[in-house]
Amino acid sequence: MKTKRRNFFLELFIGIVAIYLIILIFLFFFQRNLMYHPDENNYSGDNLEVNIEKVTIKTTDNINLLGWFHNKNLKSYKTIVYFHGNAGTLENRIHKLNHFKDMDVNFLIIAWRGFSGNKGKPSEEGLYTDGASAINWLKEKGLKEEDIIIYGESLGTGIATEITQNKNFAGLILETPFTSMIEAAKNFYPYIPVGLILKDKYENNEKIQNINIPVLVMHGEADQIVPFWMGKKIFNLASEPKYSYFTKYDDHMMEYDDKLVLALKSFVDSLN
Repeated sequence: MKTKRRNFFLELFIGIVAIYLIILIFLFFFQRNLMYHPDENNYSGDNLEVNIEKVTIKTTDNINLLGWFHNKNLKSYKTIVYFHGNAGTLENRIHKLNHFKDMDVNFLIIAWRGFSGNKGKPSEEGLYTDGASAINWLKEKGLKEEDIIIYGESLGTGIATEITQNKNFAGLILETPFTSMIEAAKNFYPYIPVGLILKDKYENNEKIQNINIPVLVMHGEADQIVPFWMGKKIFNLASEPKYSYFTKYDDHMMEYDDKLVLALKSFVDSLN
């Protein structure tokens, strides 16, 4: 009887381990399908109130990216390069872009590979290439790094810190930044060894320490996707001059209210 019981628990243990390993194998091979959400659309029907030109930006690996370009005055004002977050299309950011019309700023927002109808599949290196290609597109128009402000939203903060580190851009804006994708994933999958299997790590906590330009960090304490402590840590790791806009009630999709817009406008004005 004891032998049968031992065999039962041994077989049960082996079965559990086998299932766990199968889950890990599945996560390893399909993790990018689970990580990126290009087809999710939360567009609420906002109308663009700022003039934009739809542009095509060709990456160094020959993928055409959709971009929206607002040229108020390239010679007089800085240009924001907006790296959007995970999920959704450019239309999902209209409610934010509309506020730029009252600022002395130009902007370029691009859709990542695999997003907004673009070809290709998103990956860390792929998105880095997309971001660098957007910068090169502006440089071809005569802009220098000092003329450009990098804006990263959520996932886009990972590309923003990569592009900005050890460079001389005018400034960096980070909205709801995470410390690293490993730490962000551990928050949702505490029983998975994400540090061993994760391919796309986006190590913001390392790269922010290589950035020596003005930084604005924006985050809400009620964020249920990227914990507020991550944004606070990124701010603490950033070099001076640095500024923060922290709120008590904002969730991951921060409310673009008068206070946030004022903080954003004040930061942009300080760079012009």
